[in-house]
Amino acid sequence: MKKSVKKRQKLFLILAFSLTASVLSAQGNFSTGADIVSSYVWRGVAQGSNEPNIQPSVSYTNSKLSVGAWGSGNFSGNLKEFDLYATYTFSDQLSFTLTDYNWTFSKDYFDYSDGTDHIFEATLTYTGKKSFPISASLNTMFAGADKKTNGDNAYSTYVELGYPLSSNAKIFCGASIFDSPSVYVTSGFDVTNIGLKVSKPIEITDKFSLPVYGIVGFNPSANNAFLVAGVTL
Repeated sequence: MKKSVKKRQKLFLILAFSLTASVLSAQGNFSTGADIVSSYVWRGVAQGSNEPNIQPSVSYTNSKLSVGAWGSGNFSGNLKEFDLYATYTFSDQLSFTLTDYNWTFSKDYFDYSDGTDHIFEATLTYTGKKSFPISASLNTMFAGADKKTNGDNAYSTYVELGYPLSSNAKIFCGASIFDSPSVYVTSGFDVTNIGLKVSKPIEITDKFSLPVYGIVGFNPSANNAFLVAGVTL
């Protein structure tokens, strides 16, 4: 019975992917890219061991809708994370995203039953205006492997505010709102991510420059600090 369910899930995913590809056709824009980071820190929480990661992405955008995949793995080839997402842009400042995270891979990827490795999150993002340049995001995990110790959904929620200091530098502050024993490792409200991000293009030739960035950050909840360097390809 379980095998038949998994087969149906795989078949549904293949059909959905094929149908989506045929509907999208070539009307929108396809893009791909990758970041190389000195270590992988997400919302103030270190992911895996402290080593460089490559983070590839593939996306398709048609008008206000964007769908894509994002991943992260270390240089030894061990995949740490594979995420799928869909974003709908309401305006230049406001967007809504659904994300399917998977960074455990302890089970069959196509296993979406109770006890799945997948975590599903809804995100509302406000990017700010020139007259009021404060950005904000609200991120809530509403289903999947995000659990409390008693097995109930934790509904881990992360809120972040950002403010640009200049055209290439911004400060940010993020916090976990509720108990989050497995994702942010917090009990109740706690600040997990404070820092500064600075970007700079490194000119290689007259026609090509390499976007690099540095992040200095702190996780007061975990009493940790981090310094990350990144390159966008």
